[in-house]
Amino acid sequence: MADYFVGHKEYFAGIGKIKYEGAKSDNPLAFKYYDAERLVGNKKMKDHLRFAIAYWHSFCADGTDPFGAATHPHPWVTDSKSAAEAAEHKLDAAFEFFTKMGAEFYCFHDRDVVAEGATPAESEKNLQAWTAKAKERQKATGVKLLWGTANLFSNPRFMNGGATNPEFKVLALGASQVKAAIDATIELNGQGYTFWGGREGYMSLLNTDLKREKEHLARFLTLARDYARKQGFKGAFYIEPKPCEPTKHQYDYDTETVIGFLRYYGLDKDFRLNIEANHAELAGHDFAHELETAAAAGMLGSVDANRGDYINGWDTDQFPSSYYEAALAMFAILKAGGFTTGGLNFDSKIRRNSVDPADLFEAHIGGMDTFAVGLVIAQRMLDDGKIPAFVKKRYASFDSGDGAKFEKGEFDLPALAGLVKEYGNIGLTSGKQEYLENLLNSYLLGL
Repeated sequence: MADYFVGHKEYFAGIGKIKYEGAKSDNPLAFKYYDAERLVGNKKMKDHLRFAIAYWHSFCADGTDPFGAATHPHPWVTDSKSAAEAAEHKLDAAFEFFTKMGAEFYCFHDRDVVAEGATPAESEKNLQAWTAKAKERQKATGVKLLWGTANLFSNPRFMNGGATNPEFKVLALGASQVKAAIDATIELNGQGYTFWGGREGYMSLLNTDLKREKEHLARFLTLARDYARKQGFKGAFYIEPKPCEPTKHQYDYDTETVIGFLRYYGLDKDFRLNIEANHAELAGHDFAHELETAAAAGMLGSVDANRGDYINGWDTDQFPSSYYEAALAMFAILKAGGFTTGGLNFDSKIRRNSVDPADLFEAHIGGMDTFAVGLVIAQRMLDDGKIPAFVKKRYASFDSGDGAKFEKGEFDLPALAGLVKEYGNIGLTSGKQEYLENLLNSYLLGL
């Protein structure tokens, strides 16, 4: 991977390429556990994890919150004389960061990368110009696009949603954005395309035709899929579940909801799920639960790697730091066969009071180290085999005899109920949860 910043303005001067130095290193700008070339199982660590940098949080978020102004004045914006110049400077800063971090992928929303124009045609032209420049930088560095998407939630016109908006003209404007974003994703050889329904939901049922909105959403997704396939797009489409915020209720509430929606409307063959840890928490689920649920349906696609704050119940998008949660997440991912088109995208932002340029690096280093540890532990869990063997034994009664006949559909209800006459008293079998939790802790400690 080339050092892109050579010959371009260096926005993160004084910070070189982040290297692996091992657990004993006290260098805050070095990986302690993420060794990209290390073999874990039968693949390199970098190929298991497929880290991607989120364009929006890393290069657009400026620390603004509902109670205060920006605390992160980005030089690629403040040093620019026009929106077009700012977009190119931001692109330079982004690829400098990608290469210094050693991240092989990135992802973006259309409105992250270049300003919206005065008309849809001008907006599309702006995105096309940016795409041509991004393509040059991808070729120069080897960095690839994990997925692209369109922002159908920030502009006031989308206050009532994009694909589910009660105004047809707004829906059509959303379609123009999605078409342009799909075109950009294809041109950049993106491996996936994501839909996050940030406002695809409702605030009140008093003014909402829920059935009609969900049908419109399904039709919109179908049209997007059909267009992309006709243009030669071979990648996966992702839906990213979230229960609420900014709406009261979003139609992509959680993984089970999205799976049911996709199957009902015949979209399950093309669409997978992009699971976010913080969104799982807001839905009242564990991160691993959402991953396991998607995997069980054969629809696990990609991951937004972040975390929330268990106390305040808000979508805080903090960088992941729990080895325990990362181990359970990677265990689910490895059992599902690992990533194909997806990866671990850091939909995470540094805190409002983290104002040093190095903070962005240190945050990503911590997140990448966390999932590196989680990967190693998950592989250890698989290799040791005690947990998989326990689960298999727990369901052994379905592997032969009447249990196997039940799974094959060989009983009707009276025949199934009639079997109990032969069983007598049925004892209790322990689930051994405490033993398994202790075992996981031993893997975490490397004992």
